[in-house]
Amino acid sequence: MKQLEIAVGIIRNPQQEIFITQRAAGSHMAGFWEFPGGKIEAGETPEQALVRELSEETGIVPTVIQPLESVAHTFSDRQITLHVFLVEAWQGEPYGREGQPMRWVKQQALRAEEFPPANAGIIARLTA
Repeated sequence: MKQLEIAVGIIRNPQQEIFITQRAAGSHMAGFWEFPGGKIEAGETPEQALVRELSEETGIVPTVIQPLESVAHTFSDRQITLHVFLVEAWQGEPYGREGQPMRWVKQQALRAEEFPPANAGIIARLTA
């Protein structure tokens, strides 16, 4: 079974809104919304991967990264571990740099059913 390590950024602005993007057609879990991030490459720390992925996907450079939790989830074809970080300070303005739909959502308005199942616990904690 494929094993993936993924760095994920919860980008939160001072208005308590979270920046989310939509997974591309043809990708695993296409059409669901997600917190930006991506696979940790060989030799990278989760923090390094997060900085690289947020630059590639959203055009920002995080300046303060706070580790929140790691979450393991098993799908029928893969096992993933999400390394989740809170990002509340950055350079630039986040946007869908790869052309993906994006939006800001009030933290309390996040809905687990709009995200891949691995995110359910993260969203439960963010909206508690």
